[in-house]
Amino acid sequence: MAKTNRPAGARRNVNTARNNRGMYVDGNTARRLQETLVRNPRPSRQAAPARRKKQANPHKNTERQKAERSRQLSRQAQHNREKAMGMSRGFVVFLAVVCAAVLYFSINFLQVRTEISASMKKAAALETELTQLREDNDAYYSQVVSNVDLNEIKKIAIGRLGMKYPSDDQVKTYQTSRSSYVRQYQDIPESK
Repeated sequence: MAKTNRPAGARRNVNTARNNRGMYVDGNTARRLQETLVRNPRPSRQAAPARRKKQANPHKNTERQKAERSRQLSRQAQHNREKAMGMSRGFVVFLAVVCAAVLYFSINFLQVRTEISASMKKAAALETELTQLREDNDAYYSQVVSNVDLNEIKKIAIGRLGMKYPSDDQVKTYQTSRSSYVRQYQDIPESK
């Protein structure tokens, strides 16, 4: 059920019921687009000859009334049109300010959107460059690792540099509870 502003037990006014049906009232803000003739229902055949004799020309009076009414309506309509077409200076200034504000915000919105799309393109280009650099770095690393020969390094260290394997008294062991690595920041003191 449609919600109304009147209480549930209120009686409906007869006049509002007529107005809600779309009844046109002369002088209302809405004008008629086309006037329609209101025809009376056809009289019975027995009463028809009597009426025809009484009224010599029934349409003559209604045409005059319609012409007078249309002149009045046209004057009133012209007055309403002039009133509707006339705009005050304040309203024109208000419209100009609103149009300028809409134009300003539209241009700013388009600029921000363009900047965002440009930065997104730049970020995508940088991500592509980063991916390419990582691939190149991995390729160089695997090339370096594959070129290292540990046996050649061992020969050079023992032969040319005079390095030796440590003896048992030189080896110190270190126990850790976690699996990690150890960094040496100072020299290990010699044991006595």
